Amino acid sequence: MRHLPSMKYTPVGRSFFAPPDTKDHPLGGGREVWFGFHQSVRPTQWKMMLNIDLSATAFYKHQPVLNFLCEVLSLNEPSSQRPLDDSQRVKFTREIKGLKVEVTHAGQIRRKYRICNVTRRPASAQTFPLQMESGEVVDYSVMQYFREKYKLHLKYANYPCLQVGCEQRHTYLPLEVCVLVPGQRCIKKLTDVQTSTMIKATAKTASLREMEINHLVDKANFNDNPYLRDFGISIDNKMVSVTGRVLPPPRLQFGGRTQSSNDMKWVEPKKGQWDMRQKQFKVGVEIQSWAVVNFVQENACGDDQQRRFLWDMKKISSDAGMHFVNDPLFIQRATTLDQVEPIFVQMTRTHRQLQLIIVILPGKTPIYAEVKRVGDILVGIATQCVQLKNVLRPSAQTLSNLCLKINVKLGGINSIIVPQMRPSVFQHPVIFLGADVTHPPAGDDKKPSIAAVVGSMDAHPCRYASSVRVQKHRQEIIVDLGSMVRELLITFYQNTRFKPTRIIFYRDGVSEGQFQQVLQFELRQVREACMKLEENYQPGITFIVVQKRHHTRLFCANKEDQVGKSCNIPAGTTVDVGITHPMEFDFYLCSHAGIQ
Repeated sequence: MRHLPSMKYTPVGRSFFAPPDTKDHPLGGGREVWFGFHQSVRPTQWKMMLNIDLSATAFYKHQPVLNFLCEVLSLNEPSSQRPLDDSQRVKFTREIKGLKVEVTHAGQIRRKYRICNVTRRPASAQTFPLQMESGEVVDYSVMQYFREKYKLHLKYANYPCLQVGCEQRHTYLPLEVCVLVPGQRCIKKLTDVQTSTMIKATAKTASLREMEINHLVDKANFNDNPYLRDFGISIDNKMVSVTGRVLPPPRLQFGGRTQSSNDMKWVEPKKGQWDMRQKQFKVGVEIQSWAVVNFVQENACGDDQQRRFLWDMKKISSDAGMHFVNDPLFIQRATTLDQVEPIFVQMTRTHRQLQLIIVILPGKTPIYAEVKRVGDILVGIATQCVQLKNVLRPSAQTLSNLCLKINVKLGGINSIIVPQMRPSVFQHPVIFLGADVTHPPAGDDKKPSIAAVVGSMDAHPCRYASSVRVQKHRQEIIVDLGSMVRELLITFYQNTRFKPTRIIFYRDGVSEGQFQQVLQFELRQVREACMKLEENYQPGITFIVVQKRHHTRLFCANKEDQVGKSCNIPAGTTVDVGITHPMEFDFYLCSHAGIQ
């Protein structure tokens, strides 16, 4: 089934892509969006089925390397006078290393090379040993060689050269004779801005996606594919119809009481959503000691605007049952990333009881990551970052969302499931565990992977504790899972004075090919962690693998069932027949409202 599309399109994994033919979708930094389709054959309960979906990914633009340089370094045009400084050269090297280029200086011969490095010296000064006809070896500069060999006078000899092929060989190419080879997928991590642009370019309503998938199937014309015909394979061009159920949403209980009676306030989510208007947190915290650090220049965010934002936030939080008892201990202005650590350390030394630091940021900035590093890891203080646009024009909804986050960070409880409506699994002590492994971005072969497990610490469950380990590069199995689970079980007992009679373990990030391997190792680790605490301690374990990045798409058969502007299926839709695995116990669940 892959043979014919592989000859027409650029294959990437199980997807096939084509370059943009009409409208380009640039991402910046020399990258652009290519659209295509995902295709895979999957076993279901009664036959094999073909899974087709729209797909999109980032590719490098087919363009001269000089243009790529300008995009990466945000230059208007290449300069024939100014060389690159060290920081520019390092950034350019990081982006272009590993890519393929073809040369334009040799007439019809367009040889392709893979880039292994970028030279420190410009083409006018970069030399290499050249063996003359006499056998003598002479050091030649790249600029001199191209002038004498190809009669080419380099215009941008002030720029470095690309080193191609093997690093031990001295093969250098000037930037101006190189063009990026088309069809090179970008495997490096996208920036926040590029990710945002990608989401905007690819977001489609459900009805439009359904129409485009049907168009893809008609265009593919599988039943006229000679290779499929030879194997006696035929495909129905219509989407398969399955029966789904919409699970009733759980009722949520808040703090405070209704005006008409002494009943606690509760709400039933509608279409996967609810709001906090006229509701209070189940358990709101009191904030006695807090501070503000503002990384925005005073001319962009003055003291009056800052004061108004803080006053509005205190009013909304008070209405929600989370009280800022005192004014901030101090408000400090800062400008650069390297000020974060000294400011936070000084704050915590001066004010031992400090509970919260509110940080105002100019927008998406590296300062955010540093704030979280210092706050969470170094000084152990809760931090809440707010973007400048939300300080200047704060809406009640935004302020309410900020209060939801702050209350939980400081140990409060926003809402719980109404006790009378909780499933039977809550009749006995139960702990919920969630585990995942974060890997370094593609192209990085040194950084370790980070494994994390979080566990519920109360009966609601609303409070969670975490356990984190560093492990071998790109290892998916959590090697030290046993000791992590043991830590969390001990913490659960210390908080509740109960031993869980059931463990519900959610595991993210496991591909289908690793199911058995992960199950055998990690389930045994969880069981051993229990037995190390007490020899006969054997709680029931439910091991659930969660996969979000699949290509199964569900559409409403009846338009009346569609929800919202995006025409998605209702929140709570579950499908466990027809398209599920013939042997594995799996199901599809859309647990929340689709917003795009």
